[in-house]
Amino acid sequence: MAVTTVTRRYHFEAGHWLPKVRDGHKCKRPHGHNYELEVTIGGNVGNDGFIIDFWDLDDIVMPLLQRVDHRMLNEVAGLDNPTAENIALWFYDLLATQGMQPSAVTIYETKDCWAKVCR
Repeated sequence: MAVTTVTRRYHFEAGHWLPKVRDGHKCKRPHGHNYELEVTIGGNVGNDGFIIDFWDLDDIVMPLLQRVDHRMLNEVAGLDNPTAENIALWFYDLLATQGMQPSAVTIYETKDCWAKVCR
């Protein structure tokens, strides 16, 4: 049986430092990233032709992005240790509180480094 998913990619810029890495680790110092967030929703295609309309997904995700865009992530509630894994889980959990059941949430710190939370 085929599974249908839709994915929407978002962008935000933020700073952080990793307080739990060893002394001397470069990421212990404040620095920033041009993050990319991918939200994947799976499900049945409805009579309207959508799993979810991208416009409706934007209405849910954009207020969450405003909480992190151009912020120091360590100062955002729930992100005191903002590793890529924790940021992805933070978004996943917040989407769940909005009634979403994402199939996956992916955070790209760089084009070569990312973390994904899957259902």
